[in-house]
Amino acid sequence: MQAQDLQQFFRYLETEKRYSPHTLSSYRRDIHAFMAFCDSLKIDTWSTLDQGYIRQHISQLHRQGQSGKSIQRHLSSLRSLFRFLMRQKKTDTNPAQGVMAPKAERKLPEVLNPDQLDQLLSIHSTEPVALRDKAIMELLYGCGLRMAELTGLDLSDIQWQEHSLQVTGKGSKQRKLPLGGAAGRALEAWLKVRGQLADVGESALFVGSRGQRISPASIRQRLKYWALRQGISQNIYPHLMRHSFASHILESSQNLRAVQELLGHANLSTTQIYTHLDFQHLAEVYNAAHPRAKAAKK
Repeated sequence: MQAQDLQQFFRYLETEKRYSPHTLSSYRRDIHAFMAFCDSLKIDTWSTLDQGYIRQHISQLHRQGQSGKSIQRHLSSLRSLFRFLMRQKKTDTNPAQGVMAPKAERKLPEVLNPDQLDQLLSIHSTEPVALRDKAIMELLYGCGLRMAELTGLDLSDIQWQEHSLQVTGKGSKQRKLPLGGAAGRALEAWLKVRGQLADVGESALFVGSRGQRISPASIRQRLKYWALRQGISQNIYPHLMRHSFASHILESSQNLRAVQELLGHANLSTTQIYTHLDFQHLAEVYNAAHPRAKAAKK
């Protein structure tokens, strides 16, 4: 097994698959852990590896306490690697294909209720930083954006005539999202003062204190700042806004396919977790209101 094979694989993920730096980092971590396992067994050729070795490695990860979700991602990395090696004629089989990970416990996402969101977004300051932060939060909730989608936005991505936003999601896939009234007004207010913070010629929609594209760390910090300032005790983070967006849209529309498109999910199964969240809400209403439900508690 040559280091050159791995270099070519990572280059393929970056240039052809166009994976994000975060995804590439996960792949590198998974593959390097697997290579360390192979080195410990003195395995030096790809063709030596079979399903038995893959299962042994997965069992080792499980004993180390890795979650089912992490192991599923690890297996996905290995399957991608061996598919690439098969195309390169480095091996004839994909030993990771068919190997199952321990079942991952699927936790329901946290959400904010509408009253909490109103409280968070009731920012009346006219300072440029406050206007920027309000526009960021309105877009996170109003459009259900991922962090990378938000930080990657350019000025040219706003289409005012259509009241829409052009977003680049995972795998560089683009989608058009409606720009709601509150988000649009917050954006207009921010753009009037953006020049006070942004460097000349900077294309990024949102900029940090240095006048260049704002970083994810800065956004997380600002959300925590506003949660504290607005008197919200719950931990506020960017993906919580996306979860809240999806849950509220699904609860009102019951249109799972539409929510899938809005979120940019490749698979409907990813979106279906919000149906469980919606059912949990319905169950709470039922238990609180139905006479027979109350009787059953006694």
